[in-house]
Amino acid sequence: MTANDATLDDRATEFADTLTALTRGVLGEDSPQFSAHNVGNRIRVAPLAADKRSMRIPVKIDGERCLNLHVQHLCCWDGTKKYLATDKADIHVFFEGESDPLLRFEYVRNSKNPPGAHLQVHAHRDEMAYLLRLADKKKGRPAAQLRKGKLPRLSEMHLPVGGHRLRPALEDVLLLLEREFAIDVAPGWRDVLDAHLRTWRVLQLKAAVRDAHEEAAATLREIGYEVAAGPDVEPQRTDQRLYWP
Repeated sequence: MTANDATLDDRATEFADTLTALTRGVLGEDSPQFSAHNVGNRIRVAPLAADKRSMRIPVKIDGERCLNLHVQHLCCWDGTKKYLATDKADIHVFFEGESDPLLRFEYVRNSKNPPGAHLQVHAHRDEMAYLLRLADKKKGRPAAQLRKGKLPRLSEMHLPVGGHRLRPALEDVLLLLEREFAIDVAPGWRDVLDAHLRTWRVLQLKAAVRDAHEEAAATLREIGYEVAAGPDVEPQRTDQRLYWP
């Protein structure tokens, strides 16, 4: 089977295998395996139980399970029908035994407002709550919550994290947990993470180049490459996801 013959299920299964290799290489071989499950026009990629419910990934500190990760991607074809794309992604960090997450790294492919790639922090700070209440009472999201009789919360803020092409990945979250919380990691974990992170960044770079191919070609010429447009190159559009919030 060639790359052109691969189905969406094939590509999603390859992606699931990549995530399994990443989490087991960093957290240990007992991390649950990712699977790809067709749900119609999208493929759900996550650690799945026999009943297809998502399983959380245990994260230990000094041998004790202290954190859990909820990781799920809904995958589809990109606009060209050539490349696997993420329609929606969730990476949630939970404290063991708690139902409310600490952090939520999320991505929504067709969203501009709130930003498609964003971080939500489940915490409280009096000053932030005060600022949210000062928001425009006709236009602001906090005002809409107040009209429903609900006070604004910091966890409802969507903090931008680099846009659609430069957003953080699971690799970044795992690196955050190791650096800040000293989670237990497998031998050789950093080599595994660095290799996966490099692959992720290159994939995103390629997507960004397709969005801004004229600037990419100009930059290559600046550093000495000879680049010429082929007869089928379409003019660059200004509405590509690279430019979205």
